[in-house]
Amino acid sequence: MTFTLPAFTPAIPEMFVLGMGCFILLVDVFLSDRHRLVTYWLSLATVAATAWLTVTIAENAGLLTFGDMFVNDSMGNVLKLFTYLTVALTFLYSRDYLTDRNLFKGEFYVLGLFGMLGMMVMISAHNFITIYLGLELLSLSLYAMVALDRDSPAASEAAMKYFVLGAIASGILLYGMSLLYGATGTLDITKLGVHIAEAPEIGIGVTFALGFIIVGLCFKLGAVPFHMWLPDVYEGANTPVTLYVGSAPKIAAFALFMRLLVEGLGGLRAEWRTMLIVLSILSMAIGSIVAIVQTNLKRLLAYSTISHVGYILMGILVGTTAGYQAAMFYVITYVIMAAAAFGIIILLARKGFESDRLEDFKGLNDRSPWFAAMMLIVMFGMAGVPPFVGFFGKLYVLRAVIDAGMTWLAVVGVIFAIISAFYYLKVVKLMYFDRAPEGAKPVAASLDMCWVLSGNGLAILLLGVLPGPLMALCARVINF
Repeated sequence: MTFTLPAFTPAIPEMFVLGMGCFILLVDVFLSDRHRLVTYWLSLATVAATAWLTVTIAENAGLLTFGDMFVNDSMGNVLKLFTYLTVALTFLYSRDYLTDRNLFKGEFYVLGLFGMLGMMVMISAHNFITIYLGLELLSLSLYAMVALDRDSPAASEAAMKYFVLGAIASGILLYGMSLLYGATGTLDITKLGVHIAEAPEIGIGVTFALGFIIVGLCFKLGAVPFHMWLPDVYEGANTPVTLYVGSAPKIAAFALFMRLLVEGLGGLRAEWRTMLIVLSILSMAIGSIVAIVQTNLKRLLAYSTISHVGYILMGILVGTTAGYQAAMFYVITYVIMAAAAFGIIILLARKGFESDRLEDFKGLNDRSPWFAAMMLIVMFGMAGVPPFVGFFGKLYVLRAVIDAGMTWLAVVGVIFAIISAFYYLKVVKLMYFDRAPEGAKPVAASLDMCWVLSGNGLAILLLGVLPGPLMALCARVINF
């Protein structure tokens, strides 16, 4: 037997993040609190350099390496680039917030980098083992990040709930993978797809495995009825951690759906389509209705996330290339909007004041007309009001559903979109038609955060005015 050295080039970005994460962890040990900015800048530089490396090796896209366990393809590279962007926004938005609360420590940035590495591995996974390794690396990083503020009972409670439920979901997903391996004899996603396509009949074991896998995936994405952790984690964690949990991991979860369901289990499309229809409708219903009664904005955005997950699932369940492209467009634009929403909450927060309740946004237009306009753009975008990008996200998904002959499902999606508009408009009403509380302080933040947050908000409008380039990019990299 001979051992062939695998090609390392497709995985250079992952290896770079791993090396820099370990290096920053060691450097941070020797830094005093007043020199902690070194960790911050090294982390941002790592994300920027990783993006450059990903673009540099993109010409070699479509390569399999490490025994066909890792794939470098166009879809993965695009999803990774948006993941880097979201992580960089999280790091930048979080600096002042963490400093004010004596939480500006290297652990946040190191865990953020290792979590990003987990997402990168998940996006490029081509084998059950690689998928599970990436998923657990991300999950363990998120558990620790949620519990970062050890003096906060709410954060500790949220971390415990997240850990227990996340461990159960990971076990369910692993059990489904083991059933598939027992039934097909392979861990490779492509070989699994070929085996199922050529099988004369689908055994009961494969069907059971499909159910377990969908449960595990929907927990990570936050779909009903596996959403119970989402509102508590969003509310209990510090807002920068909530921003991290509620944005970039959604891109990695979408990649898992594409790798596992579409590429690996495409032969069972009729079976998983029925499951996803139910999960999509439940997610839109629970997310849209329960959000109406929320008074905490982070909790409201948690149920908003659940509702948006329903639309992402709607695009996937169509089972057509147009549906996959629409779902990818939707998840990317949602992440951009979510980053801006939590960024504005962080902007308004100050030491001893979280600014995460709806009443905290009363009269924001009097205090800062510019950032009130940014929040209006975010809310209108999430509500799907034209010409903001959220409108086109919903439009592309609904059009793919109608083209697939499922007009009734598109009608359901429109109904819940109208219902969800109520609580987004409620935030706008508070900002523009209510008076600010007495003693409300003017909005103040660092110049870099103001510029980047403004760019984040304006991107929602720009992508709505010109959605074509992003949609064309999604169409070019989705080839299923």
